[in-house]
Amino acid sequence: MAVGQEKLGIADPNVIKAFGAFGGGIAGSGNVCGAMLAGVAVISSLYSRGSLEEKENPRMWKLSHQFMARFTELTLEYGGVECKHIARINWNDRNQARDFYKNPESRRKECIKLVGETASLLGELLEQETARN
Repeated sequence: MAVGQEKLGIADPNVIKAFGAFGGGIAGSGNVCGAMLAGVAVISSLYSRGSLEEKENPRMWKLSHQFMARFTELTLEYGGVECKHIARINWNDRNQARDFYKNPESRRKECIKLVGETASLLGELLEQETARN
């Protein structure tokens, strides 16, 4: 989300704080990768409605679908879009979590790589959409 805000020229620390528990597959559950959800959130922040009375911009759905398809391709080598497939640790095991952050050979490097690839993918899609308009 921080990269998305940077790309959009926004600096809202409250939004960054709202994404704090997205790590570890949402609150350390090992579920869906937080980078994927943050990418969809960036797209939504650009094209979603601001109130229930407004109409959704169809570009939100188009870009979100494109982003999700490409993210799924990025994560094929890991076995899925879930953190448990990418990081391959039990976030509830303090020793595994500690090793993830402190060991330079841990799967953290895979997460960092994927977050970078996800940011690049998002930037690419947003630039393409801007060029079309």
